[in-house]
Amino acid sequence: MTTAREIMHPGAECVGETETLADAARIMRDRGVGALPICGENQKLLGILTDRDIVLKCVAEGRDPSTVLATELAVGRPMVIEEDEDADQVLRIMEQHLVRRLPVINHPDHKLVGMISEADIARNMPQGRLAEFVGAICAER
Repeated sequence: MTTAREIMHPGAECVGETETLADAARIMRDRGVGALPICGENQKLLGILTDRDIVLKCVAEGRDPSTVLATELAVGRPMVIEEDEDADQVLRIMEQHLVRRLPVINHPDHKLVGMISEADIARNMPQGRLAEFVGAICAER
């Protein structure tokens, strides 16, 4: 059984809730990623921030990314998975909730330990299951 820990990208870096969207954009650029978890005190996950969020919810609205805080875009409760859950559960959650990135937390501390993206799924899942996943995620968009 393949677990979330085995397919995740470890060491996901958070953008702090009090950091600006400009700070987040620089972290994304430097890390070569399109999304960051937004974390509060004690690495508590508050949300996920994407490069698309920065463009559509800040720049396109005429707001200044150097003054808008990451926490302002932390809307709703992010879906997560525990690191020891099996890969089929990872796919079920991502398909059911139409998410392209899934934070991975440890148990019992519930601290962020990694992220699973579509690219991680592509590298680690059998081709047939990957095709089902892509169909499910893309069909609803």
